[in-house]
Amino acid sequence: MTHSIVLKEKPEQADVMAIAKPLQKFNETAGPKTSFSAVVLQVLDAEGNVTGGLYGKIGYDWLHVEFLVVPESARGQGIGRSLMQQAEAIALERGCTGVYLDTLEFQARGFYEKLGYTIFGTLEDFPQGGAHYFLRKSLTQPLA
Repeated sequence: MTHSIVLKEKPEQADVMAIAKPLQKFNETAGPKTSFSAVVLQVLDAEGNVTGGLYGKIGYDWLHVEFLVVPESARGQGIGRSLMQQAEAIALERGCTGVYLDTLEFQARGFYEKLGYTIFGTLEDFPQGGAHYFLRKSLTQPLA
């Protein structure tokens, strides 16, 4: 055998990129052409400190919302809805057809469903006794 497997206990960004690079190269040759861009919306407090926000990536004509954080002191004031609406508007401007995200059972499933997101997958017992939901929303047409 000419290859070995090694556990990297404390990987650095270069270690992660060394793994990702061959996959990215394969995707560029085998898959449809795309470019990836970040969407970053920050929530600032009165002093200008970042206290929350939204982070996502656009690729293959979809926005993946990786995380959304609304500071506890600002919940119920429409900030989460505003962050999602702004992210959806940016995604539309950049030619996206939809948005997808994931949330845990104890997090914000109901919030996303109120915004028109529908479940397309569930991972049961993640975490143990709970569930991990995957949701999506079309920006161009209603989902069946």
